[in-house]
Amino acid sequence: MGTTAGKEIFFAINEKVGAVSGLLLKPGNASALLLLAHGAGAGMRHRFMEQVAVKLAEAEVATLRYQFPYMEKRTKRPDSESVLMDTVCAAVAAAKKAAGDLPLFAGGKSMGGRMTSLAAARQPFEAVRGLIFFGFPLHAAGRPGSERGAHLAEVAMPMLFLQGSRDALAELKLLKPLCAKIGKRAELFVVEGGDHSFHMMKSAKRSDEEVLGEVVEKAARWIKRHI
Repeated sequence: MGTTAGKEIFFAINEKVGAVSGLLLKPGNASALLLLAHGAGAGMRHRFMEQVAVKLAEAEVATLRYQFPYMEKRTKRPDSESVLMDTVCAAVAAAKKAAGDLPLFAGGKSMGGRMTSLAAARQPFEAVRGLIFFGFPLHAAGRPGSERGAHLAEVAMPMLFLQGSRDALAELKLLKPLCAKIGKRAELFVVEGGDHSFHMMKSAKRSDEEVLGEVVEKAARWIKRHI
């Protein structure tokens, strides 16, 4: 499939912000739908987002990828947290309509996943059964800390953390105790040797493609377990 895999849709955030676009990839045998937000530096058509959506479709999981307003406008600076969270909430409503009778899950890559969790902590998503983070950004690179994950204790639904062991934005010595503190609602899946985007070093015996397939397979299994 090309970089435009999926049906393009549009949904409004509010009168001030306007509308953004999304890409719905819904296989006929879909058993669930995952709302997927992009990271800070790349939009919904980025190769990583595309690959995740296509691989999930092969695993019988539909996806709705969408743009944050700043990415829709092709500007580099992310919107305020308030606008980003409002976008997530509007996207959840759009995904609920697109999902029909399918169980709904939400999450995203890096910043997109964190904004989804912040929105869920602020106002519970009744229609969403769980959150999936493809590389949760717990802290800035080189500045370890767990403050950015404090709100996760307020998220009252299952959460899956998909993390690379070399992730510079989430040191495992900080993320593991955070997940342990959350308890049974949190599950951590670590990709040994993977970085923030699950990229492997050349010395690794596994390719990026193989590793991403493993990550998506884990996400699909987790989704089906929580249906």
